[in-house]
Amino acid sequence: MSPAPRAMASRMVRTVRARRDLAGRRPPRFNTGDDTGGPSRVFYLAPDLDQPSGGVRNIYRHVDVLAGLGIEATVVHSRAGFRCTWFANGTRVAAAAEVRLRPRDLLVVTEWHGPWLHTLPAGVRKIVFNQGPYCTFDATPYDDSAAGSPYAAIEGLEGLLTVSEDGERLLSWTFPSLPVHLARPVVDRAVFHPGTGPRRRRIGYLARGRRAEEREMLLHMLRSRGLPDGWELTPISGSEAQVAEQMRECAIFLAFGFREGFGLPPAEAMASGCYVVGYTALGAAEFFDPAYCTPVPECDLLAYGRAVEDAVRRWDADPGEVTAVALKASATVLGRYDEAGLAGDLSAFHRGLTTRPA
Repeated sequence: MSPAPRAMASRMVRTVRARRDLAGRRPPRFNTGDDTGGPSRVFYLAPDLDQPSGGVRNIYRHVDVLAGLGIEATVVHSRAGFRCTWFANGTRVAAAAEVRLRPRDLLVVTEWHGPWLHTLPAGVRKIVFNQGPYCTFDATPYDDSAAGSPYAAIEGLEGLLTVSEDGERLLSWTFPSLPVHLARPVVDRAVFHPGTGPRRRRIGYLARGRRAEEREMLLHMLRSRGLPDGWELTPISGSEAQVAEQMRECAIFLAFGFREGFGLPPAEAMASGCYVVGYTALGAAEFFDPAYCTPVPECDLLAYGRAVEDAVRRWDADPGEVTAVALKASATVLGRYDEAGLAGDLSAFHRGLTTRPA
């Protein structure tokens, strides 16, 4: 195939994929009613995605925490009977067809639904839980944004929730007319915690993660340089519990986030006792303290490789010293990103919304 037809075919493939992606973001239909009796309820719309996703995990956790605060909350999926199974949960879940929204209720949707927010019921109050601020305009044509888009014309939109200080700053600057509130993520200490056994000389990284090309380039670079005896590169995958168990076996964890709203994997790796090296990806900058990890400049693979080699050298020279630093990171992360902190964030935010007259 000559270059011109090949380029045309490539454009057609991208167009088809873009249309499928856009269609997949459309929220389900909701039934509505005019019953104003009873307390306000909160419904979090979540994608039907049964594979590891920090964003979906956060949605389930919000609903659990709100239930603990005495606020009736439910995760809503499109398909009847759907529930995430890659982490243990007893979260209240319903299908959209089973829900009847009232004017006093609050519907929480994600930034992923952005192009279709105008299709949500007009008479219902709404919050956008924007966990990916850098993806806010991903499905918006480059020449199709205007003042306040994509949120300006959404009836009943009362504000934005996000998950990091970086995201809060970005969204507050971009949408100055909307209240933006921070609800911290949670790193579950019952799942992610340092182990009691000795660490292996393993350098862990997510097998399925962002920046795959950069990750493979770095791994090739490290192999080409020659890993020191006893060290191995270890891909990490599986359920939440399996990921935590694998992290506990690694001395070093490599972070490859990209334009993250927060960046749970490196936080979970720190909580598990790994020494973390890699990209802050912006959202993780608030906990990437050089006192207990090594942040690497964006896209600088040479600096990344040198940082990994330095961490290996330090471990081989004095594993106890590196372990002590990693345990400091664990204590800091687990102390800051806990359920009690999230409960405080959500209590202050939702109490005002659920007690406000419709």
